[in-house]
Amino acid sequence: MTFTPAPRPFDEAVLRDALATANLPTLLMVMFQLTGDRTWLRDPYRPQRTRGMSDNDTGGFGPEVQAEIRDAALRILMAWGDGEPAALRMPDEPTIIEMISSCMGEEVPPEFGPMMAEDMRLGAGGGRTRPAVPGAGDFSVVIIGAGISGISAAAELKAAGFGVTLFEKNPDVGGTWWENRYPGCGVDTPSYVYSFSYFPRRWSTFYGKRAEVHEYVREVADAMGVVDLVRFETEVLSAVYDAAAQRWRVTVRSADGTVEEHVANAVISAVGQLNRPKVPRVPGADTFGGEQFHSARWPEGFDVTGRRVVVIGSGASAMQIVPAVADRVAHLTVVQRSPQWIAPSYNYSSPVPEGVHWLMEHVPFYHTWYRLRLSWLTNDRVHASLKIDPEWPHPERSVNVVNDAHRRSLTKYIVSQLEGRDDLLEKSLPDYPPFGKRMLLDNGWYAALRKPDVDLVTGQVAAIDATGVTTAEGEHIEADVIVYATGFEAKKMLFPLDIRGRSGVSIRELWGDEDARAYLGITVPDFPNLFVMYGPNINLGHGGSYMFFGELQARYITDVCAAMVEGGLGAVEVRRDVHDDYNRRVDEAHSRMIWSHRGMDTWYRNAAGRVVTNSPWRVVDYWAMTREKDLGDFVVEPAVTLTGN
Repeated sequence: MTFTPAPRPFDEAVLRDALATANLPTLLMVMFQLTGDRTWLRDPYRPQRTRGMSDNDTGGFGPEVQAEIRDAALRILMAWGDGEPAALRMPDEPTIIEMISSCMGEEVPPEFGPMMAEDMRLGAGGGRTRPAVPGAGDFSVVIIGAGISGISAAAELKAAGFGVTLFEKNPDVGGTWWENRYPGCGVDTPSYVYSFSYFPRRWSTFYGKRAEVHEYVREVADAMGVVDLVRFETEVLSAVYDAAAQRWRVTVRSADGTVEEHVANAVISAVGQLNRPKVPRVPGADTFGGEQFHSARWPEGFDVTGRRVVVIGSGASAMQIVPAVADRVAHLTVVQRSPQWIAPSYNYSSPVPEGVHWLMEHVPFYHTWYRLRLSWLTNDRVHASLKIDPEWPHPERSVNVVNDAHRRSLTKYIVSQLEGRDDLLEKSLPDYPPFGKRMLLDNGWYAALRKPDVDLVTGQVAAIDATGVTTAEGEHIEADVIVYATGFEAKKMLFPLDIRGRSGVSIRELWGDEDARAYLGITVPDFPNLFVMYGPNINLGHGGSYMFFGELQARYITDVCAAMVEGGLGAVEVRRDVHDDYNRRVDEAHSRMIWSHRGMDTWYRNAAGRVVTNSPWRVVDYWAMTREKDLGDFVVEPAVTLTGN
């Protein structure tokens, strides 16, 4: 599938109807590219600044200006369809910055030009193409996991000609999107951003639900030939580096219990951070007489209709589960340890209109600019407001003046949603700075809390007995079903894999349970030819799509493997000084970021207070860091000649 249409005459009535559904800031960029007329980048046609996560479809224009834009777009597109060439098929980087600044109604720094230009080229050309590397077929790579990361890596490596095998413990691809089946499960990143750059989709809703996201991931894996490379229902038990042979020996166990060893030149861990459910140890849990499970292990087809349900936790998973089941349960109780900052969502469950699909598929540059706008809106736009201002006089509530404005805006929204329910408002207003924990989107959460058969209880669960749960305050809550919406062992990276490097030391011994470190979040000293995806300090705490980060890491790893083949290298191992300097810079950067603020507990930090999961960098920074590999960062060894395994 591609959204790079060729010119052909339009049916004027069809085009006019589709333009009625257009996002006007996006449409203005199309008009400028087709005509080269800077009128469409200036007042009175410069959109107002986009507020929050709104699509800003009208651009803030009045009805008369909206009509002018649509009428002009009709004329311009009819001319293009009749063969008039586009004035700017590929704008230069300064022009792209001028365009995105006009489109968003705010100044976008010039340093974003190269990254946005690359994204535009990929969109225009139908995705990234990588030439095959001569000799790559003799270089074998084992990938652990067939989720977003594993598919990204496999697609890139396969295109370059490498021998690739994926081991996946589940019976299908998709990772977290195969495993999580709870009611309401879906993305909280816009669908058109939560997509691979090389594989667009006709999304049915603006924020994809689990079934469609998994279908999409499966389609990508099929189209890229990745599925044929996967050994399903096969769990990796260990990976041990053989320094003499410059090979990894990977031990796997298949569904029938058969244990095998596979030998590979390189290993990629693509198990991610959100892979192993975190279930609290609550006294008496084994005595409960009803059903209990983690949200990521929701039984297939399990129905809570007419049951008394207790949801432990109020984070991202609970935020989706509670509104999805609130009208079906006999009673629902949410046990909340701490409240979350929740932003309004403007089209969380809205279907994408057919007219928008038509524009994406028939109007040149529309899909590219729609996606580029969303990328800016959801990525680095907010990053500067999350830096701690040491002179700010109110660190107890925010980290700088802009963050304080976020607090006022979000507080106003929460108050509006809970008007007349002071009991809920008291429990729902966080006392820590916005974005200190993962920012969540309101998909009906507050409306659900207001329902007569829903209770919000603050505190922790202290005990469980046969009939329900008891809080630390001594309140007993009757339950038929207990759902642990308690997150994942995110800091316990690569758990429970036994991975041993050159010295024989396990990566678990090196990192401990919660202090993982890696250069670029990808590679670790003493572990040659081992690459980690969605590893330490890679999570995007300020927003954005991991799809993009997964592509960046896959490209970087493939570039390193290609350099090994081309240079006749048998081992590359990141230099200790490079690794340590990088992690020093990560920690220094985090000391100035909101996630180091001590005003809240968060899964981002370990017990010592170090931020382990999140990246301190902007997306554009990480793009620049991984854009070109540098073998000077590694200790390299010439390939040895093997006479056998």
